[in-house]
Amino acid sequence: MAKIDARRVAAFLAAPGAVRVVLLHGDDAGLVHERANALQSVIVADADPFRLTDMPRELAVKPGALVAEATALSMTGGRRLVRVRDATDALAAPLKEVLAAKAESLVLVEGGELPARSKLRTLLEPSPDAAVVACYRERGAELAATIAQMLKEEGVTAERSACEWLAGRLGEDRMQLRREVEKIALYVGQGGHVGEEEVLACIGDGSAMEIDEALIAATTGDIQLADRALESALSEGASPIAVLRNALRHMQRLHWAACAVAAGDTPAGAMESLRPPVFFKQKAAFERALRLWSPATLEAAGAMLLEAEKRSKSSSSARPVPDGAVLRQAMMAIARQAAMSKRR
Repeated sequence: MAKIDARRVAAFLAAPGAVRVVLLHGDDAGLVHERANALQSVIVADADPFRLTDMPRELAVKPGALVAEATALSMTGGRRLVRVRDATDALAAPLKEVLAAKAESLVLVEGGELPARSKLRTLLEPSPDAAVVACYRERGAELAATIAQMLKEEGVTAERSACEWLAGRLGEDRMQLRREVEKIALYVGQGGHVGEEEVLACIGDGSAMEIDEALIAATTGDIQLADRALESALSEGASPIAVLRNALRHMQRLHWAACAVAAGDTPAGAMESLRPPVFFKQKAAFERALRLWSPATLEAAGAMLLEAEKRSKSSSSARPVPDGAVLRQAMMAIARQAAMSKRR
């Protein structure tokens, strides 16, 4: 069966067939865990302890231990499942024994990021009795679609713009994402609808919102507000380098929209075409910024931010440069540039 295509993963988890070994691996530990639980519920729906073994990796790698567990008969009937977590290449030899023994049980193996040449993948991917499922972090439109599906499963509908905003704000770890989605669903209630207002009310992150306010203020030339919001974000625990990266993304989005406007699009059309689109509370300020910045000045600002990030990373104990000072200098330079454009 080999590698399972991303489009077939859901169908495979619902009906894995007669495969004897399933390897779930990737950089999203939450997604690995979630898919493993889904597969376990299919094989052992009632979590029968006589049909389910959660085997420590340290035991599974011992000679003969895994194959003995995989070939053991079920006392209550039905297929058994042997689950091994935190897999490494040390499991390759035991799994080879399991495949050779034609064990009736399903051995479910959970691992982290495994290179293509890892012993586990080179053993299992060519095998007709094994399946390998990659569990990588979703991003952008794919992540927004997953959020919409999660909310649907909770009995809640959601606007596309709300899901896109969540995709950009919640991060990519599946366990954290599901917790936040459950919180939103609880907030709006069964049969409720999630729009941008509900999202903001439910999961507004203090430091993240302050960063957004600082960036909007800086790009619209409000120097005092930009300084206050930046100070507040840093006091809330925001990392200066993370703020610099957010600032660069913000300038890149402005640059894309400014280029669209220069090509004949309207500011409103340019903002709607961004992914994720501009958050509804920021649209007026984003449009004001578009009127103050040209593609050329935005390119220069982006280069300045890249240089600021480089300076933050390259400071030494002999010549220390506080990250906060580098960030503040960069943000104030942006705010002054916008303020000068307003006076012209």
